[in-house]
Amino acid sequence: MAHESAKSLLEQHKEKHFTAGEIVRDIIIGVSDGLTVPFALAAGLSGANASSSIILTAGIAEVVAGAISMGLGGYLAAKSEADHYMRELKREEEEIIAVPDTEAAEIAEILSQYGIQPHEYAPVVNALRKNPQAWLDFMMKFELGLEKPDPRRALQSAFTIAIAYILGGFVPLIPYMLIPIARKALVASVLATILALLIFGYAKGHFTGNRPFRSAFQTALIGAVASAAAFGLAKAVQG
Repeated sequence: MAHESAKSLLEQHKEKHFTAGEIVRDIIIGVSDGLTVPFALAAGLSGANASSSIILTAGIAEVVAGAISMGLGGYLAAKSEADHYMRELKREEEEIIAVPDTEAAEIAEILSQYGIQPHEYAPVVNALRKNPQAWLDFMMKFELGLEKPDPRRALQSAFTIAIAYILGGFVPLIPYMLIPIARKALVASVLATILALLIFGYAKGHFTGNRPFRSAFQTALIGAVASAAAFGLAKAVQG
């Protein structure tokens, strides 16, 4: 009866938590690098007095190479996390079979950290010992702090980062597609990219729980410093 009542309450109360953290993280990684790196490259080539067509060609090549590299990095990182989880899962499973009393004592220790008394957690420990899969899941989550990864996570991360990089990377390059004079295209590229960085930084701050305006300023500042450094270096080398 109590179980049915609790279930009913949970069905009536749907908490609104933000659960797309991994996808947002991938988008942030892809867009932030996509906006900054091609922007700095275009600014550097403009400082070297390259034509719009050369800057555009180099920029597109960088966006393609960067998207592949970033996507591959995201895939390998997610794959490494999944491999680590499986190794720890196998190790924990072996320990439950080999030293069940020790593992049961670890359950008791974990629950005691939440202020649960021995007479309260003893039935929980016994119940978990009767259910090896639940016991294993409990140890993975509460002892090791590991969540079971989505088997599609690696590919999803790769595509999300790559696409986000491409979308961000074309923002500073669009002016060079429309304006044949590199100097004028640079001004338009700076304005377009700074605006995009401000919008992106604000959105990033909103979704990650940070101060949106502060995030917008910091993101735009990093992009501006990177492009200014590339432009100045190109001028210095040329001069």
